[in-house]
Amino acid sequence: MDTRRANLISVLCALCFPTLLTAIYFVVLADRPSIVLQTVYSVGKLVQFGFPAVWILLICKEKFSMPVMHKRGLVEGFGFGVLTASAMFGLYWLILKPSGFFEGPGQAVREKVLSLGMDQPWKFILLAVFYSLVHSLLEEYYWRWFVFRELRKLSGFLVSLVVSSVGFAAHHVVLLAVFFGWDSPATWLFSFSICCGGAVWAMIYERSKSIYGPWLSHLLADAAIFLIGYDLVR
Repeated sequence: MDTRRANLISVLCALCFPTLLTAIYFVVLADRPSIVLQTVYSVGKLVQFGFPAVWILLICKEKFSMPVMHKRGLVEGFGFGVLTASAMFGLYWLILKPSGFFEGPGQAVREKVLSLGMDQPWKFILLAVFYSLVHSLLEEYYWRWFVFRELRKLSGFLVSLVVSSVGFAAHHVVLLAVFFGWDSPATWLFSFSICCGGAVWAMIYERSKSIYGPWLSHLLADAAIFLIGYDLVR
């Protein structure tokens, strides 16, 4: 198999795996005990985030290099992160929460949080810190450094931007559909917003060639999501 075809297959696998994993532990195994969900989630995430490193180091024989701190990327990432978090806070506290929009989905969120073993505030806070600081970095390494960067080797900027951003949003569709329903406009509107966020992070990465800017922005967005989530489940 030639190198180009092998790289294409690796990217296609990387694009599809997170959605498959999310469907398994969020839908197929939804009624299983929390220990089963946590085990499947942990193993799946290990495979997901381990795959790019194995592919680049062992298959492509490339060397890892630490990304540089790019000032412009950090400024752009921080600005977009603050804008995103502010928009989410405004939409939630000024419009959606007062209107009762989250009454049904909020109960579904509470039930899902409890099913994952998050039955104490400190557990939820630890989860929020992990996702905001660590998981967001791993996702930027996975989606921007690997998926988007590998796509750029195979196609132009626009195609790479669209395909990687749609792939990034796809597993969020499953998550949102669990809480809002597949036929809810909210599922698709929020998913489209996530896709747009992924596109902006890819553009920041393209200009800076560093994941630190997108990570900072992603961190702020995830922190805002968990603050809203805490208000729903407390």
